[in-house]
Amino acid sequence: MIPRYARPEMTAIWSPETRFRIWFEIEAHACDAQADLGVIPRENAEAVWRAKDVDFDVARIDEIEAVTKHDVIAFLTHLAEHVGSDEARFVHQGMTSSDVLDTTLNVQLVRAADILLADMDRVLAALKARAYEHKDTVRIGRSHGIHAEPTTMGLTFARFYAEMNRNRERLERARWEVATGAISGAVGTFANIDPAVEEHVCAKLGLRPEPISTQVIPRDRHAMFFATLGVIASSIENVAIEIRHMQRTEVLEAEEFFSPGQKGSSAMPHKRNPVLTENLTGLARLVRMAVIPAMENVALWHERDISHSSVERGIAPDATITLDFALNRLAGVIEKLVVYPDNMLANMNKFKGLVMSQRVLLALTQAGVSREDAYRLVQRNAMKVWEQGADFREELLADAEVTAALSPAEIEEKFDLGYHTKHVDTIFRRVFDEDMK
Repeated sequence: MIPRYARPEMTAIWSPETRFRIWFEIEAHACDAQADLGVIPRENAEAVWRAKDVDFDVARIDEIEAVTKHDVIAFLTHLAEHVGSDEARFVHQGMTSSDVLDTTLNVQLVRAADILLADMDRVLAALKARAYEHKDTVRIGRSHGIHAEPTTMGLTFARFYAEMNRNRERLERARWEVATGAISGAVGTFANIDPAVEEHVCAKLGLRPEPISTQVIPRDRHAMFFATLGVIASSIENVAIEIRHMQRTEVLEAEEFFSPGQKGSSAMPHKRNPVLTENLTGLARLVRMAVIPAMENVALWHERDISHSSVERGIAPDATITLDFALNRLAGVIEKLVVYPDNMLANMNKFKGLVMSQRVLLALTQAGVSREDAYRLVQRNAMKVWEQGADFREELLADAEVTAALSPAEIEEKFDLGYHTKHVDTIFRRVFDEDMK
């Protein structure tokens, strides 16, 4: 991923230095297990561990690979240069390259998931704080982009919280799903290596042994992992789209924080554009771009091929680095989001009581008017508001058919905003699972 959309901690997971360090740990732990089984001399395992503080020379490994055309062999050759050719002769005993590559990838994905989970905690904390702050801030709810009925800004934040909380649970499951390792040798039969070696290495790396591998760890696990990242990205976009709508000039119910010295346009000095949330929409597309290739990696020839390898070298760092950046950007946007309650109220009242139409409809049916007639009466008056700018309440009060069923006091009561917010506390208890303070 380009540095513009990358944070150091996540980027470090995918560096060559980190990858070679994990490769070393796998090989060294495997040597320990082989020595415990009496397959190799203990002194050879100890000799390997004496290289634990070595900074592996990436350029030297690349130089060797240019000749061998094999990355794992290049690394093992470089390792032998530090350990000594005789001391290193038992390294990789009974193993195949995928044992190292697949186990390393899963270690990296687990570490990436841990960072992403912490990112999501920050997003959730921000959403929860803003939800309680604006629990009773009334705004108009919209369907199809059109005014519907009143809701609150707190409920908007709360529904995004609930969605992100589900995503966090999905990511925890995806982390568990991908946290397996395989040290099973060629075609996964353990013919040349004891299963105890796999168990030892996995325990040291915080993984579970893959119950049955071929020459690779099954890629349905990875498909699940990247699909989960894609869902999280879509939820990020869901929040971003809402904020982008609210920041439109003719809406202006909320906007991204505009810092001192910030410029919105090279041509128009008045502009304050929702650039961060627009960026989040784009980053979400990049993360989702990894999902289909990850699913296509599931189907491999026989016990293995490497059609998945080039894909994963790209999508694993790109998707995790991008999502890490996006989650932190989203958290910052939510934390600093500027909310305009007065504009929300003004927008809701733009069509002079029109959003109370359902209450009037239901009251008419309760008063004995058929639903068809009630709908006709309410819509007849509502259209005057749309087309002529009339006041909905006044039109109802002047409609003889309506007042024949409802008294003026009953009509007036239908315009009480509190009616629409009476269950906000109940919804908050459901979402946040705690007693209201």
